[in-house]
Amino acid sequence: MTSIAVDHLTGLVGNQVTSVVPVGGGDICHAFRADLADGRHVFVKTLDSPDKGFFETEANGLRWLGNGNDGAPVPGVIAVDDTCLVLEWVDPGAPSAAMADRFGRALAETHRKGADVFGAHGGDGWIGTLPLPGGPWPEWPELWAHGRLAPYLKLARDNKSIGDRDAADVERVIERLPELAGPAEQPSRIHGDLWAGNVLWGADGRGWLIDPAAHGGHRETDLAMLALFGLRHIDRVLASYHEAWPLADGWRHRVALHQMHPVLVHAVLFGGSYGPQAGHLARQALAAA
Repeated sequence: MTSIAVDHLTGLVGNQVTSVVPVGGGDICHAFRADLADGRHVFVKTLDSPDKGFFETEANGLRWLGNGNDGAPVPGVIAVDDTCLVLEWVDPGAPSAAMADRFGRALAETHRKGADVFGAHGGDGWIGTLPLPGGPWPEWPELWAHGRLAPYLKLARDNKSIGDRDAADVERVIERLPELAGPAEQPSRIHGDLWAGNVLWGADGRGWLIDPAAHGGHRETDLAMLALFGLRHIDRVLASYHEAWPLADGWRHRVALHQMHPVLVHAVLFGGSYGPQAGHLARQALAAA
């Protein structure tokens, strides 16, 4: 981070920045810990040439997920503009079974807060650096078919990261979504991009939600994505969640359906084996019907 950026950050947070240290921030953004003259630390995210509203949308999603005292904690938003997002610093810890139990219950409470619609409360957004349609949609199958699967299948086809057979099977899922979706539910307040790296295990013994694509969606989506990329103690998270707010019958058979969108996103961004994986998940979802 340049001295000019440090000066900008000082003005943004209203406190002198004394040092800036790079920290792990994932594959998309650049991440830093900034030390302030008053003794605080803050977390700073930047991105080369971000779209207008990119960080403001994330900030609004964090505020929305954290609204109220119940649920999984989210870092407080300290400052945001078109160039960066500044958040409360959370000291990292090591995950444990007890923390996973606590996180599962807390995530259920976050979902219970609900949403007014199926879609984003603030309009269109992003997942990674890809545009994410905000809707709204009248029911969850419409959101999943037309707001999540179809747009990213098109992008994956355009960049040739999915083959014809796999794409055809994803299309079959899109056509049959109303019968594949399971029992209807009201929109839950979900994170929307909840892979393992977006759960920050804190030194305070809690699992924190970070980097959301927050919207009104299906709660099974967050749980399926946690399982997709190997969250530690996932079985304990799922068990404690189910105890706090039981899932509808057959939810395990719908995991593949809910994992298709993030895998298509990865196919668009990274190519490789993700296109064939999307086809495999489609066939699993169809076979489970």
